[in-house]
Amino acid sequence: MKSKTPKTKQPAEKKAPEQPGLDLATLRERIDGIDRHIQELIAERAQFANQVGKAKGKLAAAVDYYRPEREAQVLRRVVDRNDGPLNDEVLVRLFREIMSACLAQQEPLKIGYLGPEGTHSQQAVYKHFGHSIHGLPLSSIEEVFQEVEAGHADFGVVPVENSTQGTIQSTLDMFLTSKLKICGEVELRVHQHLLSRNGRIEDIERVYSHPQSFAQCKAWLRQYLPKAEKIPVSSNAEAARRARNAEDAAAIAGISAANVYGLKSVAGPIEDRPDNTTRFLVIGRELFPPSGNDRTSLLVFIKDQPGALYHVLAPFAKHGLSMNRIESRPGHTGLWQYAFFIDVSGHVHEEAMRHAVDELDEYAQEVKVLGSYPVAIA
Repeated sequence: MKSKTPKTKQPAEKKAPEQPGLDLATLRERIDGIDRHIQELIAERAQFANQVGKAKGKLAAAVDYYRPEREAQVLRRVVDRNDGPLNDEVLVRLFREIMSACLAQQEPLKIGYLGPEGTHSQQAVYKHFGHSIHGLPLSSIEEVFQEVEAGHADFGVVPVENSTQGTIQSTLDMFLTSKLKICGEVELRVHQHLLSRNGRIEDIERVYSHPQSFAQCKAWLRQYLPKAEKIPVSSNAEAARRARNAEDAAAIAGISAANVYGLKSVAGPIEDRPDNTTRFLVIGRELFPPSGNDRTSLLVFIKDQPGALYHVLAPFAKHGLSMNRIESRPGHTGLWQYAFFIDVSGHVHEEAMRHAVDELDEYAQEVKVLGSYPVAIA
């Protein structure tokens, strides 16, 4: 569950006073002066960030300079200080880009994601890492895991669940055998658009999209395109790529795909639920320290005995830990053997979580810590 630290209100005297009666030229001059000051401060911050990099010594690669727990702490303070008029999401995005650019002074991070260019996965990459990275569009979720494991990508971003359609099973299944760790999470509000070459709904005879997107827009499609052929493809960006080749074809995708593939928006947003949100996981090769507001993901293979699941969950209640999610999957260890994916509030390095995990061993066949990572911010 997403939690938010209560905001600390700024003293009234620190707010910029309103100055009524200033003419347009004076207002613009004041804004220009503020812009110069902002630019000077950003340059100063970049210099200090560079010094931090030097203080860490000669490290092997950009990934060795990246500290997700530190970034999460910085962004939470941004939210705590915010009294408007810009909302939290806007300010978090601005500071994320500043940190991304400062980190890229060492070397841009290489981030693998489910491609091609223009997917919601790419949007999740930019939301979490900023734009000063080197994105690696890949053909499948399995390939994202493989590229991170091989060291060709520093991190990967993969979808894990949608608020409307539930879990992406292929992502969970990868964790059954992968040694990678979950290093972060991204919550992305997903808006679907109907895109075509000419923007005319009356010309559309077939629609391409990912099966998840079809499911998220089924009521709209039933009402406005009941006779159109629905053709599932590997990603929404692939749908847009195909739709650009024919006047009678359309794609369901994000508006960014329209910009990439030269399409027009026929209608949108067309998702059935306005709060349609996809959760993504950031995967990497190591576990990071606590940030102060974290989530731990566990993979638990249970022993076949009466009350097994009850005994697995009891330690979390005993130590006052809130369980956010539980999902069962075939364990691939034997016929009718199951593994449970469990999300719990807290970090595995914290005492309560450590004790709870230790107590699982008595009733679990195997316990695997998939990761402890900062809870998604804005």
